[in-house]
Amino acid sequence: MKARRNKKQVPSFRKLLKTSKVKLENKLKNKQFKQQSTLKKYRKEQRKLRQAVKDAASKNPIPLEDPKKIRPVKRLEKEEEEEEEALPLDMMDEDDLQLMKDLGQRASFLTRDLSSSEPLHGKKRKHERIIDKYEKIPRTLQTAPEKELIHLLPIKDKSGIIPQTREKPVIDSDRDEEDQKEELELEEEVIEEPVRELTIEEHLIERKKKLQEKKIHIATLASAILSDPESNIKKLKELRSLLVEQDPDVAVTVRKLVIISLMELFKDITPSYKIRPLTEAEKSTKIRKETQKLREFEEGLVSQYKFYLENLEQMVKDWKQRKLKKSNVVSLKAYKGLAEVAVKSLCELLVALPHFNFHNNIIVLIVPLMNDMSKSMLKTFLCLRIKEVEVKKDTEDINKPKKFMTFKEKRKTLSRMQRKWKKAEEKLERELQEAEASESTEKKLKLHTETLNIVFVTYFRILKKAQRSPLLPAVLEGLAKFAHLINVEFFDDLLVVLHTLIESGDLSYQESLHCVQTAFHILSGQGDVLNIDPMKFYTHLYKTLFKLHAGATNEGVEIVLHCLDVMLTKRRKQVSQQRALAFIKRLCTLALQVLPHSSIGILSTTRTLMHTFPKTDLLLDNDSQGNGVFLPELDEPEYCNAQSTALWELHALQRHYHPIVQRFAAHLIAGAPSEGSEALKPELSRRSAVELFETYSMAAMIFNPPVEFSNSKKKDKFLQGESFLNEDLNQLIKKHCNEVATQSSLDFTKYLKTSLQ
Repeated sequence: MKARRNKKQVPSFRKLLKTSKVKLENKLKNKQFKQQSTLKKYRKEQRKLRQAVKDAASKNPIPLEDPKKIRPVKRLEKEEEEEEEALPLDMMDEDDLQLMKDLGQRASFLTRDLSSSEPLHGKKRKHERIIDKYEKIPRTLQTAPEKELIHLLPIKDKSGIIPQTREKPVIDSDRDEEDQKEELELEEEVIEEPVRELTIEEHLIERKKKLQEKKIHIATLASAILSDPESNIKKLKELRSLLVEQDPDVAVTVRKLVIISLMELFKDITPSYKIRPLTEAEKSTKIRKETQKLREFEEGLVSQYKFYLENLEQMVKDWKQRKLKKSNVVSLKAYKGLAEVAVKSLCELLVALPHFNFHNNIIVLIVPLMNDMSKSMLKTFLCLRIKEVEVKKDTEDINKPKKFMTFKEKRKTLSRMQRKWKKAEEKLERELQEAEASESTEKKLKLHTETLNIVFVTYFRILKKAQRSPLLPAVLEGLAKFAHLINVEFFDDLLVVLHTLIESGDLSYQESLHCVQTAFHILSGQGDVLNIDPMKFYTHLYKTLFKLHAGATNEGVEIVLHCLDVMLTKRRKQVSQQRALAFIKRLCTLALQVLPHSSIGILSTTRTLMHTFPKTDLLLDNDSQGNGVFLPELDEPEYCNAQSTALWELHALQRHYHPIVQRFAAHLIAGAPSEGSEALKPELSRRSAVELFETYSMAAMIFNPPVEFSNSKKKDKFLQGESFLNEDLNQLIKKHCNEVATQSSLDFTKYLKTSLQ
């Protein structure tokens, strides 16, 4: 006969694929639950069977009377419970039934003869009773402890899904205690060893080593991101995690480096368009791998950029709240440095990425910081790129902006077809205006005018009410920059205030130079029509030239170069020859005292003045011109008799160690020619004095231009021994060395007499 086929078919592979993961897990759990319930049921039955055997061996046989009438209630309840727990006879083995019958026929207290006074077990000893009592106790086999199972992934076979399990490893508690004791002993041994304190030098070396490792790590991550931004966009998160560096030795420095590195990275890898979030329809559509990779890059870039901005915002908040965190990694003093770097990075990102996401959020974060009490906050006004403002014009000259016709005007003046064409034309003009990225000229001028009015109100308020405020230098510098945009109505009052500040003597030489620069910016623009004598400002500048700082800062030289250009070059018609000669002489004297780049700027200004005032070449002649003696200590340029001196400083500058200074000095001695061998090269002659001052600056502590090393192949001859000495001196030395030492008085006068003869 053929084997009976199982009617239940094995599920196909497709059906198994369609089965959800949740369904498979539920089936597996149900199967495991059934197995556990079956096991529990079997254990319960075995427990009941053992209890029944124990009860049968210990309890007395039940009499023939009705037990319900004789037994008390409590006994009845107990027996009912025992009957419920008892096992039915049909489920017991034959040996157990025979044992129970024999026990029932034995003599007991109810069945034995009461007239007999002999004990039932009189012959047994006491210790035998104890043994019998102990033997009557049912024995339980020592079962192995239940092992916990770990359910693994099931295996799929032709017959179906086969569950897989693995025993959970049992940890020996005794062994754990021993391991813990050993660990505690090791810890105690480690604690007992004293830690050697590092010296300051060792600590600095260790910090330098840690910092170098962090720098290399930052550079490695940044290089990987720049090389392939789309593939390595996840490394931005790793680099951003260093913003919470916890090592107190290098935490502040590392965080600053990471802030700047991330700022430069975002400036380089950010696209030139705004990234918008994807819609649900766009997410569900199928796209190519390249497009998907680009989307992942854009999503990662936007998320990391957002987290980076949030970190910078938190640094600024920590500084404003001035509350020390629990970690104590960064001190309160370091909060300010971190906040400054964070704010500078935010400003850089706002300028470099005005089109990208979150630019409005950056503006909202930065603008309230203008209310800070920092004295240099007013210097932010110097970055305003305002060159033109609205000037009051007659009403006829004002070009009114184009207005569109209303519906009533169209209905009165135009036909139906004309209204239709007009409507289409206006719609097109509106779309073109919206598409234009740049604002109209009128809107720009209006915005610039309103902004500058607010700036001037701030400046004038400080000049009027807080002339000794630490904000005054920033105010004077701002007035010097925007002086050509000040309204003519304020010129007289402003010049009086500036002159009063200079005469008060409370200003530093740099602040007084700003006052002079502001005054001449006013007079060189719309102030030409004013009848104001600026001689007092010329005198102050001439007096201040010798007060300039000649050290590494040279802060005032650049301001002086600007002032000389406005006061002498641009106002050549209002400057006398005596005044020009005095300034040229004092500038050449100043060029001997300052650093090379300042000397180059001063000599370039001297060259410009000699071209502007040709008769000043008399200073190159040794013969004095005019009457009187030059008075260099006099602070009045008109009366110091500068025509009676010469520019001897140029000959000293011609031997200067800087080659450009030498070139300018030789050029001026030759009369500053435009052609010929003594003429300057175009890269020197076409640049202004301020440009030359900045080009040859020594701020980087590098010699500019670099020193040229000679590559001569000839071997240098070194003189050794007696070759350094004169022949007569060599002979005299040999003579005294060969003589025998004798005890005689030393008399140097005879040698002196012979040398005099």
